Amino acid sequence: MTSITTRKRIEAETTPAAVSPQSSFVKRVSGVLAAAALPVLLSGCEAPLNLEGVEQEQAKSIRRTDQFQALAANDSTLVAVGGDGLVLTKDRNAADWQRMVLPGQPALIDLVVCPDQSFAALSMERQVWTSDAKGLHWQAVELPTEEDVLALTCAPDNGLWVVGSFSTILGSADKGVSWNQNSLNEDAMLTAIQFLDGDQVVVSGEFGLVAKSRDGGRNWQPSEYMPDDFYPQGVHFTNAAQGWAAGLSGTILHTEDGGLSWQAQVTPTESPLYGFHKSGDRLFALGDHGTVLELNGDSWRRIATPNIPVYLRDGEALNDNQLLVAGGWGALFTVVIK
Repeated sequence: MTSITTRKRIEAETTPAAVSPQSSFVKRVSGVLAAAALPVLLSGCEAPLNLEGVEQEQAKSIRRTDQFQALAANDSTLVAVGGDGLVLTKDRNAADWQRMVLPGQPALIDLVVCPDQSFAALSMERQVWTSDAKGLHWQAVELPTEEDVLALTCAPDNGLWVVGSFSTILGSADKGVSWNQNSLNEDAMLTAIQFLDGDQVVVSGEFGLVAKSRDGGRNWQPSEYMPDDFYPQGVHFTNAAQGWAAGLSGTILHTEDGGLSWQAQVTPTESPLYGFHKSGDRLFALGDHGTVLELNGDSWRRIATPNIPVYLRDGEALNDNQLLVAGGWGALFTVVIK
């Protein structure tokens, strides 16, 4: 069983967008400086307030304070989502992104595109937001659960699926109008769900838990576990047997038997890794400190990225030569992958 304190610690360690509050020391210094400045302001010698820089930043579609969490693309449109209800959309042939903020400014943490080309996003407020293929018109539905929700996917039949705390699994066949709720009855956070086809589904999460369904999510086999309670930040299976799990310290584990056993693969980084993106036969991993890796045989090679101290959370291949990546502090750019 996981205590509430332990769970909060784990969540804090595995949320790359978390921003630490100001220390009490900084607050005390700020207060002293503000008090010292008061007589100057009252003296009538106040300089005009220059908001030009602020206004210029607010006019940008991508801002330095943006915290991107997920990317998705259909045949015509790219979409990125993040904190404070942020949604960016761009036609594949357009040069600029369009910026919008969803009502209530929900904390958007996951995004998928369905086979029918529609988009769906998950918020920490236990909402699923759905949109048409252009990503411009969004509607929210409330999830019927008190558990924390952490990941979203779309099934081959366009059904929406959400996983979260206490190994909760929610499924909707009607775009969120109604939901069926299930649980593995494990006191664990599920952090990923993936449909391999219409019948085979894999969920994974806290303590290295991996569970599978062979009937489209209606029933689940007993859970297996990765070694040493490994906490996977991201998991990707290419079929029922072969999969990868990424975590802290640049660790990537690989299985060839559906999760019964796992072996560590060589990576050129010790930075935390947060997720995977597959494009054709190529598999990429993304993480902290601007890290992008590509699988090369049984090991991973580093892809050159700008030297920026930000996390990268998700990626989307634009073509055979470019990978669009998204992460913290306004990081939304392409890297060369040829």
